[in-house]
Amino acid sequence: METKKPNQGKKIEEGKHNGSKFAHLTRAHPCFNEKIHDKVGRAHVPIAPKCNIACNFCTRSLNTEENRPGVASCVMKPDEALEHVKEVTKEGPIAVVGVAGPGDALANDETFEFFEKIGKEKPDLIKCMSTNGLLLPKYADRIAELGVNSVTVTVNAVDPEIGKDIYSFVVYEGQVYKGKEAAEILLKNQLEGIEKVTNDGVVVKVNTVLIPGLNDKHIVDIAKEVKARGASIMNILPLIPLNKMKDYERPGCEMMEKVRDEVEEIIPVFRACTQCRADAYGIPGKHGSDRYLGRTPQSHY
Repeated sequence: METKKPNQGKKIEEGKHNGSKFAHLTRAHPCFNEKIHDKVGRAHVPIAPKCNIACNFCTRSLNTEENRPGVASCVMKPDEALEHVKEVTKEGPIAVVGVAGPGDALANDETFEFFEKIGKEKPDLIKCMSTNGLLLPKYADRIAELGVNSVTVTVNAVDPEIGKDIYSFVVYEGQVYKGKEAAEILLKNQLEGIEKVTNDGVVVKVNTVLIPGLNDKHIVDIAKEVKARGASIMNILPLIPLNKMKDYERPGCEMMEKVRDEVEEIIPVFRACTQCRADAYGIPGKHGSDRYLGRTPQSHY
């Protein structure tokens, strides 16, 4: 007899967790529903190059070779991105348009200009964005006003003692903060921002990078905190060892599954993420259909 995982078949809470809106996203968004992940496409537009924090595992880059977040082959202007979306929606089943970098969406004014324009030109597309959450409390109302349906917030710690080893610095309100102080500001704003934007009716997915030996035993605490603030789903991602964390081990399948199973006792978990580029479009992870600006990849592995 097949045993169901803890949250299989469970409904998301109504009200604070935007149950009806979450249900709509799960029907149409490939990053919320594993069953349609290889059937429905999305278009990431690389219009946000600037970032306001320094993650120790992150290296932003413009190239056509790497298949990972923080990478794009170019940076577009909002009008160029608008034309790009018009073209790719003619080519295949694109249901979602998102701003995923290659920096932080909220650190770039172009993000707001793009969503204003795409909302008028393509009102039926689901609109989403990714952010580190530093500026989420400031812009939560604006995000909702622009009709953004979902926000993905990357939260890698809710304890500043752990966060200080994940982030080198944050730039906030014109000042540079380092160490524990930087982590405290970021983590406070992430949680406040999640609560504020969900109260505005936007669905929140939380991404967490699993870093072996640093936050692997802390992710359940993250799940409890973000669920309490209104997040609807989590996505646990394996560390890609780069930058100051290039000597860390990438977590293995056993560790990933263990943490995902533990988190799924608290909040639904999305398990099909391909950690795609900031300029990816097409159907995620599907050979020949997940394309990037400037090339069609031969392989994703």
